[in-house]
Amino acid sequence: MFTLATPQKVCRLGDFRIGGQPGENPPLLIASMFHNGDRILESRKERKFNKAKALDYIKRQEELSAQTGIPALVAMVATTADEMKTYVEFFASVSDMPFGIDMWVEKARLEAAKYVAQAGLAHRLLYNSITPWDKDIPGQAAALKEMGIKHVVVQAFDEQDQQPGGRLTSCRKMLQSIGENTFDSILVDTSVMNLPATAISCMANKLIKEEFGWPSGVASSNGTYMWKEAREMFGADGFTGLNAAGQAISAMFWSDLIFYGPIVSAPKIFPAVLSAALMLATFVYTETGKLPENKQHPLYKFFDSFAEKLITTAS
Repeated sequence: MFTLATPQKVCRLGDFRIGGQPGENPPLLIASMFHNGDRILESRKERKFNKAKALDYIKRQEELSAQTGIPALVAMVATTADEMKTYVEFFASVSDMPFGIDMWVEKARLEAAKYVAQAGLAHRLLYNSITPWDKDIPGQAAALKEMGIKHVVVQAFDEQDQQPGGRLTSCRKMLQSIGENTFDSILVDTSVMNLPATAISCMANKLIKEEFGWPSGVASSNGTYMWKEAREMFGADGFTGLNAAGQAISAMFWSDLIFYGPIVSAPKIFPAVLSAALMLATFVYTETGKLPENKQHPLYKFFDSFAEKLITTAS
């Protein structure tokens, strides 16, 4: 059920291992900062934000990542390249980890990437993202390659066919437009539209991984946070459970990366996704008799004696 016949690519972003066969590596968790509604953002126009709180969030995520063995980065949201420059300068001053930029408009996104490259940070950047709605995908890819950008997210979505196959078709078109050997890492985002439709995106992950081998994943937070009525029905505690469950379930099904939403939720999301990573590795063991080759996998970090027993049983 989980294991794929196609050889899978494992992308390296800093020390992070992203992708591979299901269960081989825990998913990359990508947090959002400076998004609309982020309470640390005091004035987008004036580039003001609560730096002390932002630092606390960044360091807390880094602590959780080290504690659990789950890779994680911050994707910063901005509307202009000049605004993004402010956030990148701050992040680079407090952390040496990889980071992402998250911008909707192609022109501003490219301008921000150019700044990152000129600042000597291209090797740390995850460019989010090249989308089906961009006007010049081949030109964008060529410009990024010339800048030295090596790691990109590609969105896969077909307005006319919103089934898993439509996302696969969109991915084919996107990869053809981008060209072969343009980037070291291509991470595919299969465009979650709502909570139940997250299942469609997860199935699309499987199809994309089977055909191309590139890491594929979901913004499962879109499915949970967009269901605003859930907060009214269940309250804050109920929504916390729903959100953690939705993202953990996504991590179980062919998702190499998870956009998990606001970084403030990190203390709730990391344990949930950790549970999924541990169970997925064991599910795969029941299929293959093999445990992850990645010795940094959380299974060995937290349940080493159990893993040893499984290895002994399999041999």
